[in-house]
Amino acid sequence: MLTGVGSYLPKNKCSNEELSKFVDTSDEWVSKRSGIKFRHFVSKDESTSDMAVNASFNAIKNAKIKKEDIDLIIVATTTPDNTFPATATLVQKKIGINAVSFDVQAVCAGFVFALSIAKSMMIDNYYSNCLVVGADSMSKLLNWDDRTTSVLFGDGAGAVILQKFDNFDKKLDNWGILSNVIHSDGNFYDLLKTNGGVSSNQMTGFIEMSGKDVFKHAIDKLSLSLEEALSLSNKEINELDWLVPHQANQRIILGVADKLKMDSKKIIS
Repeated sequence: MLTGVGSYLPKNKCSNEELSKFVDTSDEWVSKRSGIKFRHFVSKDESTSDMAVNASFNAIKNAKIKKEDIDLIIVATTTPDNTFPATATLVQKKIGINAVSFDVQAVCAGFVFALSIAKSMMIDNYYSNCLVVGADSMSKLLNWDDRTTSVLFGDGAGAVILQKFDNFDKKLDNWGILSNVIHSDGNFYDLLKTNGGVSSNQMTGFIEMSGKDVFKHAIDKLSLSLEEALSLSNKEINELDWLVPHQANQRIILGVADKLKMDSKKIIS
């Protein structure tokens, strides 16, 4: 079961108007194409692990458990503090606990992949309390001369606590993670990527994106994945109280709502 949730945003909040002072853009241009009004950026002395730790402590507090209860940490990130060791081990160190810790790199889908892995490991092994974190400093990968990408990304972290209960009340079997759906398609590798990396002799690179194609595929894949997850859970879409999609931009979120004929008021933005 998911028993705790926490989040963290850097204090540096940047509006579209502020962004237009150093990027060739405007509030009207950004808002019309994405629905985004502002984003948060890490400070010079703030790292991905710092955000992850803040979100983690908030999740631990929300779950009302001791930090020492955590025996598994999975951090989903595309912007680790270092190439290695895993950022999760640094989170473990900063929190001050002893737990199996590792990273997952699946970019936008990273948190969903991490949840899937956590669920499997908790079922197959002896882990009882897992901390799953999604954290990224995407501003470190932005080319500020490219307004098609620099206006879309920001920094932040979210965390949840997953707990396994051996003597769980059978009446509540319909709670927790009911189904996981994850997919990968390498044919779309070049639609959204960085133009560098360690093995290509450029340590990071900047984000490059084919915006129209990403927009189209995001709506299609989000919708299909939701329908597949509902089918596996024996649920109908009209049974959903809330849908919390990846927060790419408002136009994608509304596109999913339209495609699925779902009330947009039920979709968290």
